[in-house]
Amino acid sequence: MLGEFSKAHEAIRSLDSSIAKIRFEMPSTKTFLGTKEMEDLPTMITADTERIGIRRKPFVVIGINTAFSGRRRRDSIRETWMPQGEKLLRLEQEKGIVVRFMIGHSAISNSILDRAVDLEDAQHKDILRLDHIEGYHELSAKTKDFFATAVANWDAEFYVKVDDDVHVNLGTLAATLARHRLKSMVYIGCMKSGPVLNRKNVKYHEPEFWKFGDPGNKYFRHATGQIYAISRDLAKYIAINRPILHKYANEDVSLGAWLIGLEVEHIDDRSMCCGTPPECEWKAQAGKVCVASFEWSCSGICKSVHRIKHVHAKCGENAATLWDALL
Repeated sequence: MLGEFSKAHEAIRSLDSSIAKIRFEMPSTKTFLGTKEMEDLPTMITADTERIGIRRKPFVVIGINTAFSGRRRRDSIRETWMPQGEKLLRLEQEKGIVVRFMIGHSAISNSILDRAVDLEDAQHKDILRLDHIEGYHELSAKTKDFFATAVANWDAEFYVKVDDDVHVNLGTLAATLARHRLKSMVYIGCMKSGPVLNRKNVKYHEPEFWKFGDPGNKYFRHATGQIYAISRDLAKYIAINRPILHKYANEDVSLGAWLIGLEVEHIDDRSMCCGTPPECEWKAQAGKVCVASFEWSCSGICKSVHRIKHVHAKCGENAATLWDALL
């Protein structure tokens, strides 16, 4: 079966390459754009490594949720699982995998916080600015803004949100998503159904607890917020309807609420919520590399700035897994 799957992917990639060549060689295209415009178009590397004048259609856009105070977390990710510089550009051009830190703006126009992020982006070119005012209690709004901004900038097959204290294996993530690429309405993550907390002054308190029934009830099934993926049609749905999508206190619950009434297939993939070593290490040694690793006690990797390198060393995928992925 794996052999047939591989052959099918190779046939699709070959067909995509042939179509791209035909489009590039069409006289009408060159006439319409003109020689200079054709030269100015962004380049990409196709399956057969020929350079043509059309950028590859993205396969997945990954938004790493971060805050103004998260510079050290961002740097720790840059030093581990997120490619940098030319490799980041190559990942986008060759594999169609777009990775960006997503962050909004401060409440004060052109503040020192905003200028610091602008300088950081000028250095690394890996930040997506959102039309959003940063704040912990605005994560649901930020999630809507991310999907709307990502859809407007990239017509990808999947969109992924991940927190900046989670370890991710990009090649394994891409391979996992590829298994569901023929589904138009799919929601992938570690599905859970936690209690609705009605007591004030506790973490994850839900002010609108009464909407979920009697005290002691649980939320509907939804993906945990550390990492999840949705298909293109669902991201577009959120982008179009974001003014009328209700925001609950918890961002992952909000996303689940937006999708619960649609014809959506929920995929419960436990490889997206592995523990840190030794759990993810044991699984990697057994040939079952995890998509993402974190600790439930911290809703991420505890003290991730200092510990993510250790997690990456023990549980990180082989580099070939990413660059040889059939997408």
